[in-house]
Amino acid sequence: MATQQLLRHLPGVDTLLLEMETLKEWTDAPHSLKARIIREVLEEKRRDVLENRIQDAKDLAAAILIPRITEKLERAVSPNLQRTINATGVVVHTNLGRSLLAGEALERIMAVASHYSNLEFSLESGKRGLRYTAVSSLLTEITGAEAAMVVNNNAAAVLLCLDTLTKGREAIVSRGELVEIGGSFRIPDVMAKSGAILKEVGTTNRTHLKDYEEAIGENTGLLLKVHTSNFQIMGFTASVSMDQLATLGRKHGIPVMDDLGSGTFVDFSPFGLSKEPTVQESLKAGADIVTFSGDKLLGGPQAGIIVGRKEWIEKIRSNPLTRALRIDKLTLAALEGTLRLYRDPEKAMASIPTLRMLTMDESLCTEKATTLHKKLMALGLQGFDMEVLPSTARAGGGSLPTQDLPSRCISIKSRDVSAASMERQFRNFQPPIIGRVESDAFLMDVRTLQQGEEDIIVTAFSTLFCPEPLLPCIKKEKP
Repeated sequence: MATQQLLRHLPGVDTLLLEMETLKEWTDAPHSLKARIIREVLEEKRRDVLENRIQDAKDLAAAILIPRITEKLERAVSPNLQRTINATGVVVHTNLGRSLLAGEALERIMAVASHYSNLEFSLESGKRGLRYTAVSSLLTEITGAEAAMVVNNNAAAVLLCLDTLTKGREAIVSRGELVEIGGSFRIPDVMAKSGAILKEVGTTNRTHLKDYEEAIGENTGLLLKVHTSNFQIMGFTASVSMDQLATLGRKHGIPVMDDLGSGTFVDFSPFGLSKEPTVQESLKAGADIVTFSGDKLLGGPQAGIIVGRKEWIEKIRSNPLTRALRIDKLTLAALEGTLRLYRDPEKAMASIPTLRMLTMDESLCTEKATTLHKKLMALGLQGFDMEVLPSTARAGGGSLPTQDLPSRCISIKSRDVSAASMERQFRNFQPPIIGRVESDAFLMDVRTLQQGEEDIIVTAFSTLFCPEPLLPCIKKEKP
């Protein structure tokens, strides 16, 4: 059939809209949305005809087009930001939303989101107040700092501090600490944007106290230490401790700033994990300003936290950039809920998901994996080989870069379905299940599974590979 004749068989928009009215599940969908999707599908089919991918008028019938329209409508009305099941074994998974919030933090969000709040109102004086009041007292209580404030992430915290303390002046930093953090943000670039003049000292692997002292001049505004939380230099190395740097800063009347990156209030070494410098230790060693993230090892919402001496925090707070970088009421609520848990360290370890997953005993991982394996085997799926294997989980988020977390995973192989195909089908399930592929097997690490998610995984297997219970079957993807 000629191209123009084929095109004449395309139904009109009004015709397809009337067809859609017969589908009860789409009756309440916005008319404008349905019309837009119909036009998109018609344009797709028009291109198919013009490029000779369709040569039969039957392929342009309304009955053929409606399923494609409803498929696109389903995607259009579904939320773009979805809950996922993290079976990767990466605890602070940047692509999957980083840290999960504790129940107490979620309760605070609900209370503040659904009602008015005293965000910037002092209940004591009846006058305007500071939004940082909700968390500043908690931060000073937990860390021992004189003052505290919060912005939207740690890169913003570093930018704000540098802009306040060193704009047009030199910030001295070890060459081995000029790190690149997530999203290609580099410390030298952040410093340049702040107006600080970067002055590198030492070498990549070795920096000494005399390097800092010899670099200090009339235009020195800050001594900056950056924790290399997302990598580690091994072997012939040397670095200057915070107490040494703080002593040097006091000698010359220069503030000292410690960017901890991930930041933590907890010493993980008693749990068999790598020793990370805590915020409390940095302040005790003499740092005037400490910056760190709220959504990594702290286990709270995305935030950049600044703690330290009152005189410097007040200057930073007065910077006009502070308003551009401030956090909203929901982040404040979540952060307050998280910080309150740290008043009782044992409760924090048990209640904050990130801390709980990082310190989970290997025996519990084995127990979780064995339980999930039994449930999957009970499905009686044919053609699948499933076994519990040792696995190595990670902290993620640029934290604890050299730390292996002994874990367990379910390894699944099939004679009929490739590992890549399984990964794709589970990723497209609702809710999406995100695992990984290794050695032609689909792997699901149980360390990052939350309560009840094992049953969702079992349901997904049953749905995808055995739609009719009691009947052995395999769902194969078309090539």
